[in-house]
Amino acid sequence: MDVGKLPNELLARLLARLRPRDPRVVLGPAVGRDAAVIDAGGERLLVAKTDPVTFASDHIGWYTVHVNANDIACMGARPAWFLATVLLPEGASERQAEEIFGQVIDACEALGVELVGGHTEITLGLGRPILVGAMLGEAEREALVQPAGAREGDALILTKGIAIEGTAVLAREAGERLRGLGVAEAALETARRYIFQPGISVVQDARAVCEAVRAAGGTVHAMHDPTEGGLATALYELAEASGLGVVVQEEAVRVLPETEAVCAAGSLSPWGLLASGALLAAVAEGDCETALGALKTAGIPAARIGSMVKPEAGVIMVAQAQRVMVPRFARDEVARFLAG
Repeated sequence: MDVGKLPNELLARLLARLRPRDPRVVLGPAVGRDAAVIDAGGERLLVAKTDPVTFASDHIGWYTVHVNANDIACMGARPAWFLATVLLPEGASERQAEEIFGQVIDACEALGVELVGGHTEITLGLGRPILVGAMLGEAEREALVQPAGAREGDALILTKGIAIEGTAVLAREAGERLRGLGVAEAALETARRYIFQPGISVVQDARAVCEAVRAAGGTVHAMHDPTEGGLATALYELAEASGLGVVVQEEAVRVLPETEAVCAAGSLSPWGLLASGALLAAVAEGDCETALGALKTAGIPAARIGSMVKPEAGVIMVAQAQRVMVPRFARDEVARFLAG
């Protein structure tokens, strides 16, 4: 198999073998689900997520905290506690360990999250550090947002733009190669800063949408954090989780200039490029302007990019008045480029 996520079809077959036994598990594993939800009997639900960072080595601690926090936020929950498993290659220096630990601490402090534990070791056979994070959070029962909650007719909102994380990773991990392909140094420098500005976190995005829609008397039906496989994979995951189809307008999907430059030079599609930093939110048609207004007030660029439709429509992109299937990517474009 290719480097990256397991194919959805294989993952679905593996998960089909599970036989849930504990009634306290409100939401268990499935394709397209961002996190698990457990009812521990208190006023709030416990939301749990684990995710590794394997593509990046520069600022890997910062990435790991934020990508895990994003999936908690997409459930309408507040990220609260973090555990980190840090695997370092043979020959790693104390300074490298200190830098990674500092990145984790800084990211946790930025989000108001408590680092509560984890594990660190020097591991045989690694060529680069690997971090695996586990984030726990809390959600009010009535505020929980489930991945399967999108409804036919919902407006689909996208924040910031696509491939923010992928652009930053490529600029940081393969800058010299991209420079040789004609990407200007100024563009690469801006792209390296993408992990901070516009940033790979969607915690604020999710909070702004949820609070505004709830204050207006509505509910956010579903949210999703596009990550590996980019926006295209996220749209298929959202469609599968909700049992619906999706129609998006290509021209409504924002692609930042540095992303365009990197993708053009590397013959990559931004639709299949690692995409943390963008939030997909499905809300009722009547709540769309409320959500967009709240995001604007928070200083977060956002636009309506499409709608949830009948399942038989499939996952469709309207491009230059033509309706075509959103492309599928066997592996993330970052992995394809780095392996090439």
